[in-house]
Amino acid sequence: MADTWSDDDAGVLRLPSGRLVRGRGLRRPAPPGPAPTFGVYLLGAEPPATAWPRRWVRCPDFWVPRDSLDAADAFREAWQRAASERVEVGCGGGVGRTGTGLACLAVLDGVPPAQAVAYVRRHYNRRAVETPWQRRYVARFGSTRDAPGTG
Repeated sequence: MADTWSDDDAGVLRLPSGRLVRGRGLRRPAPPGPAPTFGVYLLGAEPPATAWPRRWVRCPDFWVPRDSLDAADAFREAWQRAASERVEVGCGGGVGRTGTGLACLAVLDGVPPAQAVAYVRRHYNRRAVETPWQRRYVARFGSTRDAPGTG
């Protein structure tokens, strides 16, 4: 993992495989340290331009992604890139939608869907994945045809 985050970098979540992914609230200034090399941004409106490649997952505040297939593809790309790159997942506040995205990455990394929210709350932010529908989205992520590797 030559060009990934450090455990000491702000907002970094270590997945069970050892992959490191940074969660971030985009309404706050970028944390100190190296810039991402790839980002997934869960927002209702298109995110600002970045110097790195990014994916925009349409997702209104407090909701879930509008297009589950597109979101699953973005999360799969982020998970794959996190093996060797600095991947960032973000939304406006860095808690609900960001936590939802991080929990989906945890599922891709082998955490059972029913345990992914607790994993992200324990290792990233205790309030992550804020709404019942976000929790339900994560719980179903690993068992629906839109989840990678399931159909």
